[in-house]
Amino acid sequence: MHGRNWIVNIPEGEPIPIFINLGTANIHILNSSMDSSDLTSLPEEGSEENQIFPSAFSSVPARPRIRTSSQKYAPSDWSDYFDREDDIQIPDSDDVFHVYMAGTEGPVIFCLHGGGYSGLSFALAASKIKEKARIVAMDLRGHGKTSTQNDVDLSIETLCSDVFSVLKTMYGDAPPAIVLVGHSMGGAVAVHVVAKKSLPSLAGLVVVDVVEGTALASLIHMQKILSNRMQHFSTPEKAIEWSVKSGSLRNIDSARVSIPSTLKYDDSKKCYTHRARLEETEQFWRGWYEGLSEKFLSSPVPKILLLAGTDRLDRALTIGQMQGKFQMVVVRHTGHAIQEDVPDEFVTLILNFISHNRIGQHGIEIPGLCRPPQSKP
Repeated sequence: MHGRNWIVNIPEGEPIPIFINLGTANIHILNSSMDSSDLTSLPEEGSEENQIFPSAFSSVPARPRIRTSSQKYAPSDWSDYFDREDDIQIPDSDDVFHVYMAGTEGPVIFCLHGGGYSGLSFALAASKIKEKARIVAMDLRGHGKTSTQNDVDLSIETLCSDVFSVLKTMYGDAPPAIVLVGHSMGGAVAVHVVAKKSLPSLAGLVVVDVVEGTALASLIHMQKILSNRMQHFSTPEKAIEWSVKSGSLRNIDSARVSIPSTLKYDDSKKCYTHRARLEETEQFWRGWYEGLSEKFLSSPVPKILLLAGTDRLDRALTIGQMQGKFQMVVVRHTGHAIQEDVPDEFVTLILNFISHNRIGQHGIEIPGLCRPPQSKP
């Protein structure tokens, strides 16, 4: 991969999804004329026009009835993928951070989700990672089941402090080897955490689909995208259906477990709406991404950048990648949420990264993977 790039020039100002559940190629269908009534008019898979009736020939058995839409998009439980969940009470504060955990041995893959998502964004990946390592996915401030005194303080300083506080509370002064994995906004937080050099057991950094240049260029479009997305859902099933049919998520199994955790029930309107109040956090957006490329390149640990679809490297990262300062993988045929759309490929990339860099006490043995030769004493 050294010295070779896949580079596509993106016109200045062209938006890409940075921190909400929207795929770039599908933004055009999320227009302002769309409201909750649009979704309820979608044809149900089990409606009369799609039902398969018994054959007129008695010798030909009838095909089984196709699942109805409500069954197809029914929420699934976190326990199908993670081993346990917990609330991490931060000492001397009222902040309680919700975490999902799986696995019992190996380094800790500590996952930070994007804005508008939740820790369950990594659920399908967790069910595979736990066979080789431990995984922890936290709900960031203002997201999922986490409860803080100020849910809209998403400044990069506060988000980094939250990560340090959770790690300190969970592992004390003797944390295990930790690989930080961050998607989108969470990727920016992960880079800033590493840049502070305050986590001695940090062993690796994985950034998923966020690059400084295009992230900053897209911010002017974010408020419009947030206001134009569907705001209210009669049921969690409808929200799951919308996420899949709009293209924001391409894996229905992941949507079934992750989308409900991004919702809250609005008693006044008797419907579900988005849990994260992202539209109120605009003052913090630039702080997530400014200086991100240089901080990533100067991170003193092994690092890998996973990009969706086409390469979106800015100038600093292009030069750094050509110099072999980090590993980069372009994951084809996926949307912004790589870990949700193609969890098997995501897990393979993570485990190969850990094994290649011998992260953990003995690294991770993966059959068929050539390990780097050990230096002689």
